[in-house]
Amino acid sequence: MSDKTSVLKRGHVKVLTKISMLSAVAGVLMLLQTPLWFAPNFYKLDFSEVAVLIGGFALGPVAAIIIEFIKILLNLVLNGTMTGGVGEAANFLIGCSLVVPASMIYHRNKTMKSAIIGLTIGIVTMAIFASLANYFVLLPVYAKVYGVPLQFFVDMGNALNNSVTSLQTLILYAVLPFNLIKGIAVSAVTILIYKKVSPILHK
Repeated sequence: MSDKTSVLKRGHVKVLTKISMLSAVAGVLMLLQTPLWFAPNFYKLDFSEVAVLIGGFALGPVAAIIIEFIKILLNLVLNGTMTGGVGEAANFLIGCSLVVPASMIYHRNKTMKSAIIGLTIGIVTMAIFASLANYFVLLPVYAKVYGVPLQFFVDMGNALNNSVTSLQTLILYAVLPFNLIKGIAVSAVTILIYKKVSPILHK
């Protein structure tokens, strides 16, 4: 019985070590951001979700949630918050809306087809959730924090795209495509490298 307990403890330690490692990688990747040409420059693409997806594929959706949480927490510690944690909470949920469906579907049947289906569902879920979160929560909170009207963000979008004339069109022409591109980009990288790194995570 004690031997079995010892084996279980070693297994838990290994999982926690892998989660910690992937969280650190995700935290570093989150610092490497770049804006996209069609969206206001506060929407920045990073590849931190690659580490979270790899963790979710290898260790399951619960691990993905933990890695996502630690990643956001690390960013909060390093960069602080201007929204009282509201922006960070929304970003956590947006990240989870991608990685949880993808890792759940892949974990049930670990094939390339399942990975693609899971990632596709995750991308669509994230794009929709992020659009709603920006419309109802993030942009109103940022407007209040910075003491500017919502029209300020619309004007930023309009400077890049004349079709952006309202909050709704900002979501349609900037937020939605930004999250679709982000989801596709991180999913493509995950598919390309997962099989190469998975043996390390399954040791």
